[in-house]
Amino acid sequence: MARAVFLVCLLSIVMLVPTSLAQGLGVNWGSMGSHSLPPKNVVQMLKDNGIKKVKLFDAEPDTMDALAGSGIQVMVGIPNEKLAKLADSYKEAQEWVKQNVTSYLHDGGVNIRYVAVGNEPYLTSYNGTYVKTTYPALKNIQKALDEAGSGGKIKATVPFNADVYESPSNKPSDGRFRKDIKNNIVEILRILNDNRTPFVVNIYPFLSLYQSSDFPEEFAFFEGGSEPVKDNNIDYKNVFDANCDTLISALKKVGFGNMDIIIGEVGWPTDGDKNANGKMAKKFYDGLLKKLATEDGTPLRKKKLEVYLFGLFDENQKSIAPGDFERHWGIFRYDGQPKFPMDLSGKGQGNNLLKGVQGVQYLDQQWCMLKSDVRNLSNTLPEVSYACSMSDCTSLGVGRSCDLDQHGNVSYAFNMYFQNKDQDVRACDFNGMANIVKQNASRGDCLFPIQILNAGVRPELSIFAGLFLILTSFFTLM
Repeated sequence: MARAVFLVCLLSIVMLVPTSLAQGLGVNWGSMGSHSLPPKNVVQMLKDNGIKKVKLFDAEPDTMDALAGSGIQVMVGIPNEKLAKLADSYKEAQEWVKQNVTSYLHDGGVNIRYVAVGNEPYLTSYNGTYVKTTYPALKNIQKALDEAGSGGKIKATVPFNADVYESPSNKPSDGRFRKDIKNNIVEILRILNDNRTPFVVNIYPFLSLYQSSDFPEEFAFFEGGSEPVKDNNIDYKNVFDANCDTLISALKKVGFGNMDIIIGEVGWPTDGDKNANGKMAKKFYDGLLKKLATEDGTPLRKKKLEVYLFGLFDENQKSIAPGDFERHWGIFRYDGQPKFPMDLSGKGQGNNLLKGVQGVQYLDQQWCMLKSDVRNLSNTLPEVSYACSMSDCTSLGVGRSCDLDQHGNVSYAFNMYFQNKDQDVRACDFNGMANIVKQNASRGDCLFPIQILNAGVRPELSIFAGLFLILTSFFTLM
């Protein structure tokens, strides 16, 4: 008995020891999920895994409050839709800094290091929408930080997509900024350089593979195996290095060759496309983390890289305009549980499983399924279309995690809607074709998820709300 107690205590101690991270490693924490995990629990998970840097896309008070006192370095974001106001009014910039930065800088507050002004505002698909507002918004935010006495520690920057630069020959040495935005980029570079602020860029090897059937698959990873890109005396064996050095060449051409660079986003999705799965994602991350651990940098810049993995969790409300994979970038599932073993140190310390979010509360163990006696499945098509439009069916399809038969597809869609509606019994009817079952409906690698209790909703309030709806419906019918 004593030995058993000792082993339990020893295991607890081991579980509390944070993983040794590759130097300069951080994560992106998005918030576009229908059901959020308690921010305090997420912050504790970050600490449990030894993650000391996080990049946010907004300054949500609950998230910022949870990060207070954690010591985690924060890059707090400003959404693109706020750029116009911040560009037009310095007073608006002052107010934003006051509410979202300086109010958190008290003893035991948030360790803010950067303000990300916009997110990929020069993305080609935006058709220039934010080109004229990004620079003045950046200038106003940095000025407001300076006047608030925070500019020495907190820098304003802009996370760009890698499509702001290009190489006509596909060789990194020919890298240059796009002609249509070159002048705009240069004025941003000047203010970044004046404030000794890094250039932030998001790089996605997955997208290179997704967008071109001719792209050599192994070039998206780090193990070699594909024909290298020869550039002068350098052999580039992966697209990540080639992309980084294309940026460095572009910076050199406009006079900012020594500017520090932060990789604001890099990752690999696990569903929603034939090349998006756990096996390929693990291969990518294993190679990336091993590379970061060497601190060798890239051929043109031999120094350690600061990199933020994208992303922390799957987000089922992200736009799927770029592709269904957009909702599956997380290294953790929607419920904060790790998808696959991951050695954050990059030093081959075994298949260390990431520590998941603790204290997650799930709804009841029940699923909404198509009734087995439904024969004419064509009648389900309008219902499936509605269910998927109101939830997330991006895991369904050939080559994806849920490659099911027609009956299974319908059940999956019904269940996703049912779970998204917090298992409301009225959400599992579908013209009498569905019923609630207690047996786990998951099949192989296809997870039929059970929804989590939304952060901020106490179980007793959720129950009360359900009773209130039932009573309201009852008295309405009387």
